[in-house]
Amino acid sequence: MTRRTGRRPLLSVVVIGLACLVGTPLYYILVNTFKTQEEMVSSPLAPPTSFHLDNYLEVFDQVPLAQSFGNTLYITAGAIAIQLFVGATAAYGMIMRATLFNRVFGILLLLAFVIPGQATLIPLYRTMVDAELVDTLNGLIIMYAGGAIFCFFLIQGYIRTLPFEIIEAARIDGAGVFQIFWRIVLPLIRPILITVGIFQTMWVWNDFILPNVFISSPEKRTVVLEVYSAVGQFSTDWPAFMTLSVIVLLPMVVFFLFTQRHIISGLLAGGVKG
Repeated sequence: MTRRTGRRPLLSVVVIGLACLVGTPLYYILVNTFKTQEEMVSSPLAPPTSFHLDNYLEVFDQVPLAQSFGNTLYITAGAIAIQLFVGATAAYGMIMRATLFNRVFGILLLLAFVIPGQATLIPLYRTMVDAELVDTLNGLIIMYAGGAIFCFFLIQGYIRTLPFEIIEAARIDGAGVFQIFWRIVLPLIRPILITVGIFQTMWVWNDFILPNVFISSPEKRTVVLEVYSAVGQFSTDWPAFMTLSVIVLLPMVVFFLFTQRHIISGLLAGGVKG
């Protein structure tokens, strides 16, 4: 048995141990959704003695989940559409016209990208108050549209790997700037658009800071805010609170499982010179 073969069982044990460690909080939350308050206190990590669904029925009865899911879906869809459109067109324009102004402007965008968002909350709030966009879903979409900077940098790096001979051939054939973008560049950058869209979707869907600061009306809450407000709503009813957490987490878990192959393929495709 070679040294490499001998290391494989040890590596498997380490990986399985780490997976169990990471999965323990999820297990803790999931099993307690099927318990009563007394059963959870007495044996929090033990499997439930019976799988009763009273906690789920209570959550669906007391929490306006349909409304909050609709709000979150509207915000996420609008924000991601703007981010991808602005990020893709800006990256294309920067690559096609590599002027001094564009290079300086790109550096300024990079500096803005590294500034923590928490540091801009106060001036951002004042701006949104003046624009009468506080406590509105459209106001959240506009703020999330700032994530287009992240899309811009990833898409720009991907566009640099494209075979520019195709673009030059289209220019010779008389294609305009927008025709080249919509008919040639956009289909070629589809893998990175999907990858960036997945990352940004998970960020917007799971974000807590912006909705918590800018949304005050109960009917405009996102799903993450419903979980936060449930601490007071359910008082010390932790099984019901964990049930709501599972319901809110489930869509993103399913979304990630179905899209993880696109994340890998998009990043790998961007790392290979076309």
